[in-house]
Amino acid sequence: MRVFVTHNPEDLAAYYGRALPELRLLTEPDGAPINVVLNPLDRDLTTPELIEAASDCDVIVAHRSTPGEPELFAALPCLLAFLRCAVDISTVDVDTASAAGVLVARADKSFVPSTAELALGLLLDCARTISASTIDYRDGRQPPQRPGWQLAGQTAGILGYGAIGSYLAGLLAGIGMRVLVHDPFVTDIGDTAELVERDQLLAEADVVFPLAQATPETENLVDAAFLAQMKHGATLINVSRGELLDDDAVFAALESGQLRALGLDVGRAADQRPAPLLAAHQRCVATPHLGGLTPQNADAQAMSSVEQISSMIAREVPARSVNADTAVRLHGHFKK
Repeated sequence: MRVFVTHNPEDLAAYYGRALPELRLLTEPDGAPINVVLNPLDRDLTTPELIEAASDCDVIVAHRSTPGEPELFAALPCLLAFLRCAVDISTVDVDTASAAGVLVARADKSFVPSTAELALGLLLDCARTISASTIDYRDGRQPPQRPGWQLAGQTAGILGYGAIGSYLAGLLAGIGMRVLVHDPFVTDIGDTAELVERDQLLAEADVVFPLAQATPETENLVDAAFLAQMKHGATLINVSRGELLDDDAVFAALESGQLRALGLDVGRAADQRPAPLLAAHQRCVATPHLGGLTPQNADAQAMSSVEQISSMIAREVPARSVNADTAVRLHGHFKK
């Protein structure tokens, strides 16, 4: 079996470095080691480059920045599986992969605590201007005594009560915040938070966390009308998907003071990083898509693909496959 790992050198070291030896230890039933091929460039591959580099590979282990485009599946007749080393598969054309008989699978949801903790960290920095003071000191300036605001007793609003939203609600409640939740698909959230309508959440929340899934319906969810409904001087924190925010509208809200502060870990720039327009604003605290970048999460997600490849070697359908029924190439491989 030949396995191609798409991670560029920086991402390989950050996300897959500790799992790489484990991958290389995998062996075929006859004891022969599998062949692991790495991205030969110092950057992400384009789809044509990936097609050429992985032309004789059975499996692609794809970093989140590597899309699974239709031409990829059409051009690689040997490809059995496309394993996304992340949970999000929105840039993978699963229908085309299925039509070609290629299995698509995703990583485990190990990122939840790390991402929720970063969301809390961004909020703390927005509330107390920690980074701004640190930058002043490092630049040889005496920081002014910037007034902050206490989070205990304030109200947080969470839009989307999935894995991250529910975990974050517990963190926010734990520091004394009142937590409001709006999610049209949830009816019971226990005692940690209050389930309310969106209008009430936006009107009462001192900080809003949009944690909805990125779909065509939620694109630009946070637009000018949404921001106008928010409490004047509220804070916005986005650790979910860049597509949820209308960047121009958010910038205008920062400029007008409708938003007091903005915390970002994601955006519309490459690799879902925050857009420079927002990240450079003086009242924005931004990180370059680091939500899941902890050893605990990175190792778990990378090891997900090792586990999945091990299953395929054992003639088993990998866990977290999304189109196992149509993966005819893999099923055919199992019969050999």
